[in-house]
Amino acid sequence: MADNEADATAEAMARTEQRHNGDRVLDTGALRALAHPLRVKIYDILSQYGPQTASSLAERLGESSGSTSYHLRALAKHDLIREAEDRGTGRERWWERPLGGVTFTNPDAMATPAGRAATQVVMNEFLRNRNDQLLDFVNRGFSGEDDEWKDGTLISTANTRLTPEQSKELALKIMALIDETVDSHRNQTGENVRPVTIRADLFPLPQLGEQS
Repeated sequence: MADNEADATAEAMARTEQRHNGDRVLDTGALRALAHPLRVKIYDILSQYGPQTASSLAERLGESSGSTSYHLRALAKHDLIREAEDRGTGRERWWERPLGGVTFTNPDAMATPAGRAATQVVMNEFLRNRNDQLLDFVNRGFSGEDDEWKDGTLISTANTRLTPEQSKELALKIMALIDETVDSHRNQTGENVRPVTIRADLFPLPQLGEQS
């Protein structure tokens, strides 16, 4: 049984690595198009909540529909988002984020000042949004709003010592489990179903003496 489980895990890791090797690597143009706080928020909402209109985004973000419509078109110009098929009317267009992984770290883009600056803005805004969502959940949890989700929530930090190869192996195992869950439940609907964000952080700490 142990050997079968090990083989299944290895196969899942191999599939995950092959799958994410095909993730879209954003070029400098796409990164620069995304490098705006409001556009990152729009992109994030489409990723987490599914198709939206300029009006629904404006209401959620406290912006005008003219502003969100402008930013939606800018994102669509670089194929970061697209019009949702079979939705909307001539008066109201629905937008969605295409399925598939996206990579922000592009070595070619990072080799130029413009590319590095755009990448930094995008990564900073994404992490800021994620941290804001986490803090909002924690604060709401204190009031008891999300008690029924308590047992299904994980906010945890652990520390260990790994080689780069071991770190990659762990990352693939985590990604394989996340991919399986997302693929199985991406379009799930029904009672008590709500969007859930899955966050995994795995990175090396500086060596002692390297901190700035």
